Amino acid sequence: MRRIMIALVACTCLYSVTALALEQFNTEAEAARHCPRDTVVWLNLPTMIWHYKGQRWYGNTKHGAYVCEKEAAADGARATHNGE
Repeated sequence: MRRIMIALVACTCLYSVTALALEQFNTEAEAARHCPRDTVVWLNLPTMIWHYKGQRWYGNTKHGAYVCEKEAAADGARATHNGE
């Protein structure tokens, strides 16, 4: 039982470190400076779904941030399926 608990704690710690790797920005310009060779997307943080510039929810969700697309994907986020 103790080995299982140690493994669970280790997995939780690794997940937390990974989740912190995603840099979030308040403005599109800040994100663009951070990732000049990547696409800036708006990430809805509770759903981990991103939206591209020109889409309905780009910059318009209550809890979101501008992020780099590749970093968001690496952190487990995905693009919207319906373009909204």
